[in-house]
Amino acid sequence: MSLHSNLDTLYRQVIMDHYKNPRNRGELEGETLHVNMNNPTCGDRIQLQLKVEDNKISEAKFVGEGCSISLSSASMMTDAVKGRTVEEALEMAGIFSSMMQGQEYDEEKYDLGDIEALQGVTKFPARIKCATLAWKAMEKGLNEEE
Repeated sequence: MSLHSNLDTLYRQVIMDHYKNPRNRGELEGETLHVNMNNPTCGDRIQLQLKVEDNKISEAKFVGEGCSISLSSASMMTDAVKGRTVEEALEMAGIFSSMMQGQEYDEEKYDLGDIEALQGVTKFPARIKCATLAWKAMEKGLNEEE
């Protein structure tokens, strides 16, 4: 088995783990940023909630339904942005968007961790909207907050 196919297998396992055991699934209490988005081509729907305090994302949760790519990406994104400043979260969204377009990103600046498992989605253009849905919801919410 080649290194490439081993990596693909590992990435699929990471995606399925986030899909079957989503992090941060549920709803937040109290005052939150609320963003609803959907991807009509795949039927993905997400409701993202963010709690922003002192320009930092202190909490992030989501509810929704959709394919494994969409829901695992939401799980990974909510994990990645907690504790980050609004600017850092928006910068990460930009990096993720570039990654989904097949572009390189500065791995020194941000360790994307599990999010790197979604790189393989670039081979399937129809699925890119699935992977970016939660990220676009976060960008929309944070940009409207300012």
